[in-house]
Amino acid sequence: MIRRELTIINKLGMHARAATKLAALASSFESEIKIGRQPPLVDAKSIMHLMLLAAGQDTDLQFEFNGPDEQEACDQVTQLLANYFGEDQ
Repeated sequence: MIRRELTIINKLGMHARAATKLAALASSFESEIKIGRQPPLVDAKSIMHLMLLAAGQDTDLQFEFNGPDEQEACDQVTQLLANYFGEDQ
C-alpha cells in the first residue's frame, strides 16, 4: 500500500470536470484508490464521492493506493493533480 498526501492546486478545486477526470483515471487501474481529508477515505473511482469532498484550491488530501498496479496509479494520479487536471490553472 502506498500513502501519499497531495494538494489540490487548480484554481477551481475538485469541481465536476476535475472529479470526472480523476474518477476516470482511477477506474483505469485494478488497484483500490481511496481519497479524503481524513479517515474514513472514500473511493476515488466514484465521481459522487469526489464531489462530496468539496475540496477547493489548496486542500490537502490523503490518498491510498492498494493493489497490483499501485505504483503506476500513484504516479499518474500525482501527475494529474500536478498538471491542474489538464486545465490551465
